Amino acid sequence: MNEKIKIGVVEDEEMMAQLICKTLDNLGYTATKPAESFERAIDMIEKEKPDIILLDIFLNGKKDGIDLADIINKKYKIPFIFLTSNTKKETLERAKTVNPPAYLVKPFNNEELYCAIEICFNNYSKSKLPAQQKGNYIINDSFFIKDGYHFIKVKYNDIYYVESDHVYIHIHTSAKKLTIRSSLGNFIENVNNEIFYRLHRSYLINMNHIEAINTDNVIVKGVKIPTTKHYHDELLSKLKIA
Repeated sequence: MNEKIKIGVVEDEEMMAQLICKTLDNLGYTATKPAESFERAIDMIEKEKPDIILLDIFLNGKKDGIDLADIINKKYKIPFIFLTSNTKKETLERAKTVNPPAYLVKPFNNEELYCAIEICFNNYSKSKLPAQQKGNYIINDSFFIKDGYHFIKVKYNDIYYVESDHVYIHIHTSAKKLTIRSSLGNFIENVNNEIFYRLHRSYLINMNHIEAINTDNVIVKGVKIPTTKHYHDELLSKLKIA
């Protein structure tokens, strides 16, 4: 089912951490329990697997937020936002070495935090997936869709099939149908081809949800999706049951 975006909080000041978590809740996100040091942050990332991280530059211990950001870039591939009350040139120059998708100066309000999250998603998505449509982002195993003031997180495996409709695509998921302005070709470029297969010029299916395969159609969660002999034979070959 569709989920709230989970945001990892790395902040060593208890009152600020509580404020951040409350603000995230007000914005419709899910916040992790705050981590106050490099070591606890690594533990939080491993256990919670957040979609994005709010990262204070100055942390308890020898290693700081910039050290952590370097590890995040190399190992976890998660977008992050630097938080700091220090705007000194040397701090900014060092922070730039890890290419933060966004930067937020304390103190901040709800609107500033929301904007930083949107900028972070946008910048991270552009750096990884230049073909993405504005406002919709793909990170790891999930697709993030802009819906008004919030993002909707949809995991790949919760998508049953995608249907093209002129300049729009309808994404049929376990929770509901989502419609975005995009082409099916653009969507296909950015998804896992081990899971998804283009069954027809207007349809993309999740092979994990196939219920039956006939000559003229494939049934996905009770829905008959048309196909042709070429796509039918290729699908059987892909599934290794030809």
